[in-house]
Amino acid sequence: MNDTTLFAQMKEQLFTAVIGDVLDTLGYRQQFLPQAIKPLVPGTKLVGRAMPVLEADYAEGVGNGPLAGKPFGLMFEALDNLQEGEIYLASGGSLNYALWGGLMATRAQHLNAAGAILDGYIRDTDEIRHLGFPVFSQGSFAQDQGVRGKVLDYRVPIKIGGTLVNPGDLIFADDEGVLIIPRTIEAEAIKGALEKVATEGEVAKAIRNGMSTVEAFKTFGVM
Repeated sequence: MNDTTLFAQMKEQLFTAVIGDVLDTLGYRQQFLPQAIKPLVPGTKLVGRAMPVLEADYAEGVGNGPLAGKPFGLMFEALDNLQEGEIYLASGGSLNYALWGGLMATRAQHLNAAGAILDGYIRDTDEIRHLGFPVFSQGSFAQDQGVRGKVLDYRVPIKIGGTLVNPGDLIFADDEGVLIIPRTIEAEAIKGALEKVATEGEVAKAIRNGMSTVEAFKTFGVM
């Protein structure tokens, strides 16, 4: 199944809770990003491939490294490197400035990126809503990154909370969380999630017909 078909199927049939449950059974038990990361527009579902971006606090004009005199560091290069179906996923800086804005969303949309997820704040929220570009973040804050932080690298593994994200990992996000599905097990995880959804439908039908929850769990093994 190609990514376009996979993403459409996941959006139509799945949700983070059911995939998270399957990942738990597979032994992957720290795959949700921090709960504070929410969609700008409630009801948004986002599926795509991770394009991890490493941020850091880095004051303007301070330091001797190659990025010391470069506002935003490698942010523009990272943005321009986005591919179709990818999600710009940034983490590493403090909650002292915005990591994403309206012009970035405009560029990402032109590149047919799937969306952006920020372990931090965004700004230009009205502009992003008007664009209809899917963005998840910890909230909005207009203070600029340019003199306070930089992108140090991109397409590198990053850790958010206790979750490791590698380039190309599958991301699924909705109102209830942002879930990282390692590429190495994604086929097994999605197959298991689709089967669990079907089984839960049978459980719901049985309960509506009077079966107790004790008997339902004994019969179907899910609840």
